[in-house]
Amino acid sequence: MNDQELLRLAAKAAGAEWTDYQRGTPNHWHIERADGVWREWNPLNDDGDALRLAVHLRLMVHASSHSSSAQFYEMNGWATIEEPHGDANAATRRAITRAAAEIGARITEAGGGA
Repeated sequence: MNDQELLRLAAKAAGAEWTDYQRGTPNHWHIERADGVWREWNPLNDDGDALRLAVHLRLMVHASSHSSSAQFYEMNGWATIEEPHGDANAATRRAITRAAAEIGARITEAGGGA
């Protein structure tokens, strides 16, 4: 799954509308806030966006000396998404975004839209 698809599904999990306003150019994604205002959003690159996403989805986030993970609860127990470190901060943001995208994919599969 590419970064654009990760972000689209992560936004779905957050209950937000998402758009790529520069046709695939990195760092040009927008998300619509609850007040209807659009703002730049990229939890893969922005610590604050990733933290807000993790809190909103109630993810458990863990960083060890070699990897970072984000966990969410599903019907059969905890699902864990793990990212190996190169850059610990980037790995943590990616684990959070991947976990959110997995939640978004399950919403889509359950009939919550495309």
